[in-house]
Amino acid sequence: MNTGTQTIFAVSSGSPPAAIGVIRISGPQAGHALQTLSRREIPARRASLGRLYGASGDILDEALLLWFPGPATATGEDLAELHCHGGRAVLAAVCAELDSMDGVRPAQEGEFTRRSFANGRIDLAEAEGLADLLEAETELQRAAAISNASGNLSGKVERWRDTVLQLSAQVEAALDFSDEDDVSELPEGLALSISALAETLIEWLSRPRSERLKDGFRVVLAGPPNSGKSTLFNALVESEAAITSPIAGTTRDVIERSVAIMGVPFVFVDTAGLREEGAEEIETIGIERARSELAKGDCILWLGPEGEGPERAWEVAARMDSPDFTPKNAARHTVSATTGAGIFDLKDALVQLARDILPKPGEAALNARQHERLSEAREALVSATNQSDLLLIGEDLRSARVAFDHLIGRSTTEDMLDALFGRFCIGK
Repeated sequence: MNTGTQTIFAVSSGSPPAAIGVIRISGPQAGHALQTLSRREIPARRASLGRLYGASGDILDEALLLWFPGPATATGEDLAELHCHGGRAVLAAVCAELDSMDGVRPAQEGEFTRRSFANGRIDLAEAEGLADLLEAETELQRAAAISNASGNLSGKVERWRDTVLQLSAQVEAALDFSDEDDVSELPEGLALSISALAETLIEWLSRPRSERLKDGFRVVLAGPPNSGKSTLFNALVESEAAITSPIAGTTRDVIERSVAIMGVPFVFVDTAGLREEGAEEIETIGIERARSELAKGDCILWLGPEGEGPERAWEVAARMDSPDFTPKNAARHTVSATTGAGIFDLKDALVQLARDILPKPGEAALNARQHERLSEAREALVSATNQSDLLLIGEDLRSARVAFDHLIGRSTTEDMLDALFGRFCIGK
């Protein structure tokens, strides 16, 4: 994509109607487009109130006008913003006028952010953080995304890369003077420095991944039929998502609901009642799916007879309000989904457990691509510590630097960029 010859525009605010509708224009014709619409020069980096005119002279709107000459802008190009009234007809009229101008066209999904990346205003890790920020639905997701979008991870990677470059310089110097007796061996402290950097990467690689925030902390409710799973499930997700009935085998398939509790993303899973006998064909399929879910859960709430659940399950004594309630000696929680007794404490305990497993608030978290690149860098550094040949050490350090370059986008592919920026909405 050639970002230097075309000027793009899009509505960058929410869907109309709204109080304000922001139209963003970026590219070499942004200033000309702004002047054509306003019929006057707009001072740079200062808000100006003015009218917008069509080619026929008709007034389209009265708007707040902003002009940002490049390259010190969000996209690295000349940039203009029109803060119009947010009615559909107003925005459509202004956009139609822009579309009629030579060299100006509607933007594609994520094209403003892609230009920011192409022009060096943000790197790839920051762009991925921004994409996550736009998709964030919980406080933990927002905090982790803003950390990456703000460059926390990128700053770390740049410092690691600089360290590798310094180590490579030591190796190059030793190679240049390897025929002299005083520099014939490995530079002093080189191996320790490489090993220390590798250890730092291990700490980052052991952190929870950002996908955990997107997927949510998975809580599976399990037990035999009529143990109160669906009723408790409905209480936890605060909706009548699952059908409850005294008839055994009512729940025949896996039911999932995503919710946020205290800013933490959860996926609660209601499963078919587990039993060995008496299940007809469809219920049997549901039971097999339930057993599969037990292996995927981050936490299992066992509502069945005490001691018969999976080894790592929480023993939950449900239906404490029922006349035939049977307490559990080692119950982690005793609850009544009907009266609400114990539900708050159960939710609070699940939140505390999830926070120990999910990325910490505001902590940069690696996605799958970033994790793979960082793993490549660490493997190269570990290999370097096991070498005695300066040439081989230098090659391993080069491989580590290349992995860092891939991580922040100094070397990447168009297909990967298309996939990333396709996650953005038009206007971002």
